[in-house]
Amino acid sequence: MKKLLLSLLLGIVLTTAYSQDHATPLNLKKDSTTVKDTVKTKAEPFAFGDFTWLNGNDRRHKALLDTKYFTGRFLLDFNYTASNNNPIDHTVVGSTALARDHEFEISTVAFGGDFHYDNIRASVLTQFGTRATVVPRNDFSVTRGQFDLSTAYRYLSEANAGYHFNVLNGINVDAGIFMSYIGLFSYYNAENWAYQPSFTSDNTPWFFNGIRVQIFVSDKLKIEPWLINGWQSYGMFNSRPGIGGQILWRPVEWFQALTNNYYGADTQDKPGRKRFHTDNSIEVRYYKNKNTFVNSAAFSITGDLGDEKGDGVNGFSSDPVKGPAQYFASGMIYHRMVMNHGHLGWTIGGGIMNNPGRYLVLYPTGDANPIPAVNTGAIGTHPFTANPGDKFKAYDYSTTVDLMPNDYLTFRMEVVHRHANVPYFAGHGGVTSPDGYNTTPLAGTDFVPDLVNSETRFIAALLVRF
Repeated sequence: MKKLLLSLLLGIVLTTAYSQDHATPLNLKKDSTTVKDTVKTKAEPFAFGDFTWLNGNDRRHKALLDTKYFTGRFLLDFNYTASNNNPIDHTVVGSTALARDHEFEISTVAFGGDFHYDNIRASVLTQFGTRATVVPRNDFSVTRGQFDLSTAYRYLSEANAGYHFNVLNGINVDAGIFMSYIGLFSYYNAENWAYQPSFTSDNTPWFFNGIRVQIFVSDKLKIEPWLINGWQSYGMFNSRPGIGGQILWRPVEWFQALTNNYYGADTQDKPGRKRFHTDNSIEVRYYKNKNTFVNSAAFSITGDLGDEKGDGVNGFSSDPVKGPAQYFASGMIYHRMVMNHGHLGWTIGGGIMNNPGRYLVLYPTGDANPIPAVNTGAIGTHPFTANPGDKFKAYDYSTTVDLMPNDYLTFRMEVVHRHANVPYFAGHGGVTSPDGYNTTPLAGTDFVPDLVNSETRFIAALLVRF
C-alpha cells in the first residue's frame, strides 16, 4: 500500500512540475530537462537582483502593457531647452538629444512592443519626433546607390526578430535594427541619469543594423557578438560588414561591468581605412537604505578609445608618410542619488573628449555643414572642417534634478555646460542665414555661421514610459 501511495505521489509531483514548466512563457531562459525525476529550470538572466538603479537601464519595476504574447511599450520625450547664446535660427549644434532651441520640442514619440510565442521573439518600436531627423542625418551611407534608406528606416528605432534556444541560460539569435550599447547612455532618456549625454555617448552610435547573438552563459554573464552594416549606418560604406560585440557581467546587484568593441571600415571610398573602438564602463551602487531620506547612491565610470588607420591617416600617432593621427579618446563619470522613497533624483557628472581628425564629431548643420546633405547634396559655403588631423577637444559637465511620481513618469530639469577648443556650438547668429530661416537666400550676403567655443544650456523635460 505504501509503495502504491508513493508511486501516485511521485506521479502527481512530476505531472505538476512538467505542466508548470511548459506553461512558462518560452521567451524566458530555461531548461526543461529532467534530472533524477525532477525538472530543473535555469535561472533567468539578470533576474536575481533589482537593476533599475543603473544608468542607461529601464527603471520600471513592472511593465503595464503586458499580455501572454505581447508586451507593449510607449515613450514620450517632450522638452524645452534654452541656450545662453540664444541662436536666432533656434538650432542646437552638437547634440542628438536636442534639435531646437528656445522652443517646445517633441524629441521622441515611440510605440510598439515585444512579441513572444514559444521560442519566437520580435520587437518593433516606432520613432517620431525630432530624433527621427537628428539621428539619421549623421549616417551618410544612405547616399550610396538608389532608394532612400534614411526615409525607409528613420521612423523605426527598433525592428528585429529572432529565435530563443534553450542552451546554457539561453541563446538569442536576432536580426534587424537594434539600439546600440556603446557609450552607456540609453537612446531613451527615461532610462538615463541625465538628459544631454556626455560626448562619450553622444558621439558614438545609437543604432546597429544587422545580426546579433546573445549568449547567456549564466544568469550573471552575457556574451553578445554582432555582424552589422557599420557604425550607426543603415547601409554599408565599403565591401565588408562591421564586427563587434559586448560582454556584460553583473555578479551582484550593486555592480555592473561591460565592454563593447567594434571593428569595421566606415569611410566612403576608403576601404583601406579601418576603424577600431573599445568602450568600457563600470557602475557601482555603494549605498542603499529605504528607511532614510537618501535611498541610494551610485556612480558610473566610462572610458572609450579608438582610432582609424590606413588610406591617409595613422591612428594614434602622426607619420610623415602614412598621415596624421586620427583617434578618439574620451571618458565620463556620473554620480546619482535617489531620495524621498524613490521620488527625487539628483545627478552630477560630465566628461572629456579628444578626437583628432573629427571623424566622430557631430558636425554643425546649415551653412556650416561640411558633408553633402543627404537630400540635396549641398555643402555649406562656410563648412566646419573635418580633415585628417584637424584637432577637436571638448568637455562638458551637468547637474540634473528628477521628480519621479512613479516608475512611469519623470519631470527633469538640467543645466549643462559644454566647451570645445574650436568654435563649434551655435552662437547668437545661428548657422542658417542672416534672419535664421532656411528660405532666405545666402547669395549676395556676407553671412557666416556664428560658431562659438562654449554654451550653457537649461533643459526641462517630461519623460513618459509605459
